[in-house]
Amino acid sequence: MLSVIGIATGVLALTVILAVMNGLQLGFIESILEISSYHIRGEVPFAEPAALPPEQAISAIAGVPGVTAVLPFQEFHGLIQKGRSEYAAVIRGVPPDALSLDRGLAEKLTFESGSFALEEERTILLGAELAKRLSAKVGDRITLVSIAGLLGDPEEAVDSRFTVTGLFRSRFYEYDLGWGFISLEDSEKLEAGPPIIGIKIKNRWLDGRIANLISSLPESQGLKISTWRDYNRAFFGALRTEKLLMFVLVGLIFIVVGLNIFQSQRRVILERQEDIGLFRAFGAGELAVRLVFVWDGCVIGLTGGGIGLVLGLIIASRIAQIIDAWNNLIDFVLNLRTLGIFPSGIFYIQEIPSRIIPHEVVLIFLFGFFSAVLSSWFASGRVSRTRPAEVLRYE
Repeated sequence: MLSVIGIATGVLALTVILAVMNGLQLGFIESILEISSYHIRGEVPFAEPAALPPEQAISAIAGVPGVTAVLPFQEFHGLIQKGRSEYAAVIRGVPPDALSLDRGLAEKLTFESGSFALEEERTILLGAELAKRLSAKVGDRITLVSIAGLLGDPEEAVDSRFTVTGLFRSRFYEYDLGWGFISLEDSEKLEAGPPIIGIKIKNRWLDGRIANLISSLPESQGLKISTWRDYNRAFFGALRTEKLLMFVLVGLIFIVVGLNIFQSQRRVILERQEDIGLFRAFGAGELAVRLVFVWDGCVIGLTGGGIGLVLGLIIASRIAQIIDAWNNLIDFVLNLRTLGIFPSGIFYIQEIPSRIIPHEVVLIFLFGFFSAVLSSWFASGRVSRTRPAEVLRYE
């Protein structure tokens, strides 16, 4: 029973931890891909700041199989001022109908107040945390200054008065604190960066093949094509390493449980020396006797792994409700919300995400199962050293 509980605990813990880690990491990755870097980019090199991507290239790229959205944009760093408050931010110029052109962007942006309204001239959308730093709200007027102009000739710096029409949240703190959106026409009038075509595809893992198809188009001959793997490479690599290390560290529980099973099986073998000697005397082979103990390990692995897997999937699929219930209990008993798990005053998390990946769940179950089976197999190796004549000499 202790071995079953140990296997179940390991499978349960690893399933829930990886589900929450997947939810957090994939949320960050998808926010970066859907809002910032896109799956594929096409840049116009050596273009004039005011030049926009050619319409022919945009139409041709939209017709490539696997492409779901094509969005032209420009990007630059600006200084936003309101009263005595000022803050640097990344400003992206997009078409006023960007949300209808790019459904992935529409799904990632939720508006705390206002809406995605860029139809009128000199309107701007601010991240909710950035607006809080500036004490800005919908309808306020702010001043936007291009940092590129300031670093060049301050007298030539272009500044404009913009009206705030929406405050958005992306669930990614960097964007909520340091991003703003203006219309593509307004970005042309400022010191905007080179024109870029942002491309979304159905399967981001096919980015290389689709990028080659786009590069082969006659209309895109002049565009510098790059994929999401070229952006934030260090960040994505750090997330992968973090997940691998967490898997290994939590997986150490299977080694501990495996050692316990190994010792318990060795004890059983010593207690059953007479039975083993009798089986061997009647002609049972070494493998046949070892399989008796291996079957015991299979039962332990299947039972513990199955129980842990079922409980882990239930908890992982309802982790947000469970944590909310815990926080409410702490708040009710102690009236201290800050003692809850991931208190909102400390962590920038609205809710705990969970993402269950099937092949990882199967791998966790197999880890638990084979830790019990292999431990039983190695423990039963003592059977090969059992000599029936010595065991049964005094029987």
